[in-house]
Amino acid sequence: MSQLAYLVIREGTKWSDVFRLVPGQSVLVGRAPTNQIVIKDERCSRTHVEVFMSGGQWTVRDLDSRNGTVVGTDLIRGDYVLKPGDVIRIGHTQLVFVHKLSEAFNDGGSGVRRMAAEKGEKIAGEGDEASSVLAVGEPTTITHRRGQTKFLAPGEEQDSSVSRMGRAAAKLCKLAFELAKAPDPAALAEIALKGLAEGTQTDAGAVLLTPRGFIGEPRGGDLEIVAARSASEHQYHRVSNFLSSTVLREGEAVLARNVMGDSALGNRDSQGEILATSVLCAPIRRGQKKYGVIHLYSTSQELTPDPDDLEFTLAVADTVAVALENLQRRQELAENLTQVRTENVQLRERLGVQSEIVGRSPAIRQVTEAISRASVSNATLLIRGESGVGKELVARGVHYNSPRKDNVFVCLNCAALSTDLLASELFGHERGAFTGATDRKIGKFEAAHKGTLMLDEIGEMSPAIQAKFLRVLEGHPFERVGGNKPITCDVRVISATNRDLEKDVAEGRFRRDLFFRLRVLEIVVPPLRKRTDDIPLLAEYFLERFNNETGRKIQGITPEARAKLLSYQWPGNVRELKNVIERAVVLCRAAEIDEEDLLLTTLSTTGDSDVAGPGMVFAPTSLDDMERRHIVSTLKHTNWNKSKTASILGIERSTLDRKIRRYGLGDGENGEEG
Repeated sequence: MSQLAYLVIREGTKWSDVFRLVPGQSVLVGRAPTNQIVIKDERCSRTHVEVFMSGGQWTVRDLDSRNGTVVGTDLIRGDYVLKPGDVIRIGHTQLVFVHKLSEAFNDGGSGVRRMAAEKGEKIAGEGDEASSVLAVGEPTTITHRRGQTKFLAPGEEQDSSVSRMGRAAAKLCKLAFELAKAPDPAALAEIALKGLAEGTQTDAGAVLLTPRGFIGEPRGGDLEIVAARSASEHQYHRVSNFLSSTVLREGEAVLARNVMGDSALGNRDSQGEILATSVLCAPIRRGQKKYGVIHLYSTSQELTPDPDDLEFTLAVADTVAVALENLQRRQELAENLTQVRTENVQLRERLGVQSEIVGRSPAIRQVTEAISRASVSNATLLIRGESGVGKELVARGVHYNSPRKDNVFVCLNCAALSTDLLASELFGHERGAFTGATDRKIGKFEAAHKGTLMLDEIGEMSPAIQAKFLRVLEGHPFERVGGNKPITCDVRVISATNRDLEKDVAEGRFRRDLFFRLRVLEIVVPPLRKRTDDIPLLAEYFLERFNNETGRKIQGITPEARAKLLSYQWPGNVRELKNVIERAVVLCRAAEIDEEDLLLTTLSTTGDSDVAGPGMVFAPTSLDDMERRHIVSTLKHTNWNKSKTASILGIERSTLDRKIRRYGLGDGENGEEG
C-alpha cells in the first residue's frame, strides 16, 4: 500500500487546507490549539480524533468526543480503518482521506493545486518537467502605467484605434450592467473575470479583495482570492505580495512584459516552473477606499497584452469598485432594515396592550407623577420594587414620555448572563475575541445610542463589570471585548432591582460609588398588596385581554372570586395576578370566573413579615392588638411564667407586668383574651 496519504480539509462550503500524513506520526484533530489540525467548531471536542498508521493501514480513532465522529454515513466509536476517498465529518468540517490529491476532487485535483504548492507538496502522478516553450531573453520591464482609463473619459478616442476602442466600450457597458446585478462579491468577481477573458489577451487571472470588515491600509498579503480562472494547463498562481502591495500603494495599474526571470512578479510556482510571460495588475479602488486588485497574466508568448488591454483592465477594475460599493450599501441597508423590523416586532410584542399603567389608587398615581417628572431629565434612574410589580413598564413609560421616545428602548436582564457574556452583551465583541465569536457583535450600549438602556436586576451585576460600567456612566469611552477602538455613546441608563442595594453596599457586594451614580433619580413601585384598589381594575383588564387572545367570552368575575382576589397577599404581584386570570380564562367552565377557578399559592410575601402565617388570610390590625396577642401567646407558651416570658420578649419583668395590666390580661386563670 502506498505510504503517501493526505487529509484534505473542507470547512463550510470551501476546501481550506491539505495535511500530509507521515507514517510513524500520529495526528490529533480537535478544537484545542495544541492539535496538529485545529477545527474551530463548537461541535468539535477539544481533542476529537486521532489519525495514525497501524499494521500498514491508516486508522482514525474517536477520542470519546462529545458529538461523535462520522465516516461516510457511519457514526464511529473507537477505531476505523480508512480507505481512499473516505470522508471524516466533524461538525461542519470534512476531512477527505486520499493517497493522491487528485482523488479528492471531481476536477482531477485542480481545487487544491494552489494549496499544495503553498505547502511545498508535489501532487502525486504529475510530471516534474518545466515548460520548455517559454524563452528567456529580454530583462523584465514595466512598459506602461496608467492612473485613469480613457475608456471611461468621454472625448479621448483616437482615430487609429476607433474600432477596437468601440468594441471595448461596448463590452464595458454590457459588463457594467451585469456587474450591477451581481448578488454577492463572488458572483461579481466571476462576471468581471469572464468579461476580462473576452476583452484582454490573457489566459489566467483572479480578483482578490480585502475581507469584509477589514480596517486599515490593505497590503498584498491581506487580500483573499474571491474568484480565479485559468485557460492553460496550469492552475491560477496567486499574484506576488510585492506586486499587489505596490499597485495598492501607488494606485496605478501595471503592465509588465518578459517577466519569465522575475520571481518578484510571481511568474514561477513553488517548483520553479515558469507560469507567466506578461502580467497585468490593476487596483480596485473608489476614491480613498481600496477594495483589492485584478491580476491577469498570459502563459504563452502567443498572447501578449498591450496598452489597450491595460486600459480595459483598469476600466473594469474601476467599474468593479463602483459595483462593490453599491453592493455593500445594499447589504448594509438590508441588514439595517432587518434590524429595524426585528426591533419593531420586539417592541410590539413587549408593549402589546401593556402600553398603559393600569390603576387609580393613590400609590399608582404617585408612580405616574414620578414618571412624568423623571421623563424630562437625562439623569440615571433607579427603579425599585419587588419582582413582578412592573418595573420595566415604568421604565418604558419614562422612555416614551421623554425626548428620546423616537429612538430605541433596549432592555437587558443582568441576572440572566454570566460575567463574560454580560460584558459581551453590554459592550459588544470583535470577531475572534473568544471561542464562538465568529462575527463582530454590537453591544447594548451601541444599540441604544440616542435612546434608553434599561438594566434589570442591576444588583446581580458582578464587581468586575460594575467597575467598567461605572466608567461608561461617567462618560468615558469603552471598547468592545477583544477590540481596541474607543467607542462613545449617548445613552440614558435606567436600572431596576428588587434587592436591598444599601445592604449589598454595606456588605461589599455592590460598589458604593456606582450605587450613588445610579440613584440620581429614584422611583419606588409599590407591591400589589399595598394598592388593593387596583386589583379589580387589573383583573378586568387581564380578563378582557385573554378573552381576545383565546376567543373565550367570559362575562366577568363573581363577587366571591373578587373577594378572594382582594383578600390575597399577592407575593408575585401584578405578574402573578396576570397568570392567575389567564389560567382562569382557559379553565373556566361557566360564564363567569368563580372562586374555584382561582389558583392561589401559600407563599409569603417579599419584604413583609408573615403576620397571618402561611395559608392564612391577612386581616388589618393595629400594633397594640398585635402586641397584645403576641404577649398572650408567649405567656401561654411558658404556662404563664412571667420571668421566662419577659426573657423571650426581651423586656424587663416590670415592663411585662405593666403591659399585662395595660391590656387587661389578668392572671393565668382568666387571661385568655382579656
